[in-house]
Amino acid sequence: MVLTDIIKRWQVLKGNTALMCTGTDEHGMKVQRAAAKAGVEPKLFCNKGAEIFKELAKKGDISYDHFVRTTDSDHKEAVEYAWYLLQEKGYIYTAKHEGWYSVTDEAFYPQSAVRPYLDPPTGRKIMNAGLTNPQTSIETGSEVEWSSEKNYHFRLSAFRDQLLAFYAENPTWIVPEHRMKEVIASVESGLDDLSVSRPYDRLTWGIRVPDDDTQTIYVWLDALLNYATKAGYPFTPGRENDGGWPADCHVIGKDIVRFHCIYWPAFLMALDLPLPKQILTHAHWTLGGAKMSKSTGRVVEPFHALDRFGPDTMRFYLAHDGGIQDDASYSNTRIISLYNSFLNQQLGNLASRVTRGKKWSVRGAITRISPLPTSQWDDGPGSKFWTNSLCTITDKVDAAFAENDPRKALLLIANFVRGANSFFQMSEPWSKVLPFAEGEPGEDVDKIVYLAAEALRLTGILLLPYMPNKADTMLDQLGVAPDRRTLEWCRPGADVEYGVPMVELGVAFKGVLFPPLSSEE
Repeated sequence: MVLTDIIKRWQVLKGNTALMCTGTDEHGMKVQRAAAKAGVEPKLFCNKGAEIFKELAKKGDISYDHFVRTTDSDHKEAVEYAWYLLQEKGYIYTAKHEGWYSVTDEAFYPQSAVRPYLDPPTGRKIMNAGLTNPQTSIETGSEVEWSSEKNYHFRLSAFRDQLLAFYAENPTWIVPEHRMKEVIASVESGLDDLSVSRPYDRLTWGIRVPDDDTQTIYVWLDALLNYATKAGYPFTPGRENDGGWPADCHVIGKDIVRFHCIYWPAFLMALDLPLPKQILTHAHWTLGGAKMSKSTGRVVEPFHALDRFGPDTMRFYLAHDGGIQDDASYSNTRIISLYNSFLNQQLGNLASRVTRGKKWSVRGAITRISPLPTSQWDDGPGSKFWTNSLCTITDKVDAAFAENDPRKALLLIANFVRGANSFFQMSEPWSKVLPFAEGEPGEDVDKIVYLAAEALRLTGILLLPYMPNKADTMLDQLGVAPDRRTLEWCRPGADVEYGVPMVELGVAFKGVLFPPLSSEE
């Protein structure tokens, strides 16, 4: 949610209309069994889960436009409509299906994709869930059970060549690159037709197959259509793009790549719908280097983390340390270290020193220095910082977002802040203040303060997608007008009207942007 929200907010910062969908996938055997175990009706069970995720999104300042629930009536109607079309086009047929089925993954696996379940401490095969020969998925480690039943199938095999042609024409469709290669290799090895229903007597919690009450639609065919549902599917002829389809970017975890990068595009091709423009796949968070697991208690309580560190710090940490390529290990100690070493000592420190300096004025520096022609920065103190940093950072960050890589963009911003701090420290404006003409510390000081203030202004705008509250506060401290907090203004010298604080700059820790964070808090 945070990754997607950052991408969405960046597009808004650029002046684009951007819509974000998140939500809960609520049908399927996994939910049915979990509800039964909890002793409640599936819908009530899902209602509780949906509210938890809505509250989590609210606490994390996720600016979603649609919260999708696959139990929504409009979604159900869209799924039924898509089923009719697929059936009419001849892509759905009935057949007997046998194979290893994972309730956790909601997926069938061939024999080659499963192995005996081994007890990690002993390495021995053990009894599990009443099975004498328990098996697990090699890919996910989830338990599988043998299933033999008659159900509906989707002609996935018919789309092998079309999918491979699409991948070849769109080599960066899946990022990172190594997951694209894995998907291509999987499709090249051959595609079996996909079972897209379950007997109703085994799975009651789902959307029934139209005109066949004995079958329930497979949860992934149901769930994947939610993206198009909230964009207005079934689309009105001539207005297919009004709701934003096709999506510019799907953001998914690496564990559901096959569903989104093989099944989903095949469904869309069968429905004659355009495919999303890119799939951003991210790695997982681990705890202490080991996979998180509710059953073992190796989990992070997100509400507690948000209450302890605040949404801005958590969003910054997740974007800064979160793995796109590889898994990342969650650590409270690391959050505190990153907060104190960067947010407090780098960004917060620079903001405090520049805006609260008693020997100079940000507004005065802007007033006196901004009229100077930019050509005067070609040489002399500050010229390299102006040319190599201030004039390039926005384009570099925008280029990273063009690759849908918010982490790369944030690391660029962080390095820019460190460079600004170094420039300010080495320039020593406090030692260059003229002893006469109170309120006018001299052109050298004014130039340094102006450059540092511009660095803070650009940083504040660039950080808005990551830390919407703290970035706004910093821009308030600088006195940047609300309507000038967009990428249009994120160029050195673009705004010369700021410099008068809109908020109290603070005494001691009151009003300080990033007060020190203790490990005991």
